[in-house]
Amino acid sequence: MNKKIIIKIVSLFTILLMAGCQKDDFAFGSIDTPTNLQLTAEIVGKTADAPDGDGSGMVKLTATADNAISYKYVFSDGTSENSPNGKFTKRFTKTGVNTYTVTLIATGRGGVASNITLDVKVLSNFSDDEAVQFLTGGTSKKWYWSASEPGHLGVGQNDGDETKNFYPNHYQAGAFEKAGSPTSSCLYDNELTFSLDGDQLKYQLNNGGATFFNTAFASVAGGSGSSDSCLTYDTGGIKTVSLSPSESVVTKNKDHAKQTRGTMMNFSDNGFMGYYIGQNSYEILSITANRMVVRAVMGGNASLAWYHIFTTTKPVQNTGPEIDYTNLVWSDEFNVDGAPDATKWNYDLGRGPNNDGWGNNEKQNYTNSASNVIVEGGNLKITAKKEASGGVDYSSTRLKSDGKFKFTYGKIEIRAKLPIGKGTWPAIWMLGSNFLTKPWPACGEIDIMEHVGNNQNVILSTLHYPGHFGGGGNTGSKTIPNVSTEFHVYKAIWSPASVTTYVDDVQIHKVANDATLPFNSDFFLILNVAMGGNLGGTIDPAFTQSTMEIDYVKVYQ
Repeated sequence: MNKKIIIKIVSLFTILLMAGCQKDDFAFGSIDTPTNLQLTAEIVGKTADAPDGDGSGMVKLTATADNAISYKYVFSDGTSENSPNGKFTKRFTKTGVNTYTVTLIATGRGGVASNITLDVKVLSNFSDDEAVQFLTGGTSKKWYWSASEPGHLGVGQNDGDETKNFYPNHYQAGAFEKAGSPTSSCLYDNELTFSLDGDQLKYQLNNGGATFFNTAFASVAGGSGSSDSCLTYDTGGIKTVSLSPSESVVTKNKDHAKQTRGTMMNFSDNGFMGYYIGQNSYEILSITANRMVVRAVMGGNASLAWYHIFTTTKPVQNTGPEIDYTNLVWSDEFNVDGAPDATKWNYDLGRGPNNDGWGNNEKQNYTNSASNVIVEGGNLKITAKKEASGGVDYSSTRLKSDGKFKFTYGKIEIRAKLPIGKGTWPAIWMLGSNFLTKPWPACGEIDIMEHVGNNQNVILSTLHYPGHFGGGGNTGSKTIPNVSTEFHVYKAIWSPASVTTYVDDVQIHKVANDATLPFNSDFFLILNVAMGGNLGGTIDPAFTQSTMEIDYVKVYQ
């Protein structure tokens, strides 16, 4: 090959190489590695007397670097946070004084990153061990949408109006409302698992492959349109959950202690609770071992708050005439002699808040005396007696599970033998646990059984609610032989569709339930024997005493 040809080939190769380099420069631009990284941490509330802060666990972080276009913080508690401007306030929540490692990742043009670390020592006084126990059962627990419950998904206002900012006043989904359409039914496929890894709370959402997206965030999953829809979406594995005190508008309300638990769940790495609303922090309004209500401010629209209700029972839409509940969740079989179990029962004492016979002109004074209430021989015995007590001529007892056990929906069974005598008025009933914020009848009342000694063997069952209360309650009755000489099973099946009461499987009364009625939230149990009053009527002058005996109380869900 002659020299001229070789020179031409080399020149052509050089030109091509230069062109390739120019093309690469055009595609990627300059590559700048961030340098001179600086990270400072300000412990909120730090003083000479409180070197680890004020107990809030709050740390204000500030990052700077040359040639950086974005920053990311990675924390040793398992969480991380993107911070375009390098500033972020982090709340560390592990109780006590703890040292955390903060890793700052600064990214420059071309995707090249540099990092530095800083140890931060800070005090956190916040904890909610009971909530963690409820969430995880001590190890791991699965939660599901309470799809059968009206209002399981809802939205309301997020402002300073404390009469409306703690419940979904704009919209409440009906029972299984989202099940009827392929664009929304994926919501009920959600399985939310909370677990403990050492002392760290973990969370995983199994969405069955698709997530129900608020239309404002459909683009996150590549969707579009003008309505909420189910979109294919990977929820991203196990998240870390940190707890912190809530600072929502609800916590500023006068009655906030009755409206919210005040605990925030903060999910790492874009974690969320089934319905995608662009939010990773949820306020626990209430939680028990089998029901949880949370509230979250919608991402990008701080005027709206979404409400979710979850249960530990997987939702199954029952299209038959009646739902049955078979999982025993709470009971008392009264097998230990002595006073009633204080972990399950407490008392209403006296003659009512206004000293007027509990608003019914009842003639008894309620006590917790062993002469009025005792567990003996396998039965609970509540005895009404003719004796001077509390300024009146009769004494008795009213037991309740308020503050000990409450629930929404289920089957309630009480095996009991009723007292006898004109003027006796025994009752087995339930009251809405929100009675302090929604005074009766707005809180709702379910009378499973009432019996009047002046109308022996006629069992009454009544629901009280706005428009139907007092003497105008929604009531039914049936004659049942021998209620004061034999034990009978008094039962209620309470579902989103209806409240139905029975004696020994004979139906006494049935009322259709819907989202407008107060029978879609927690209630507690009450057992009592009243004397006289508006329903009990005239008391036999010869009456001395009589007892309601209860063999067991059982609640199934």
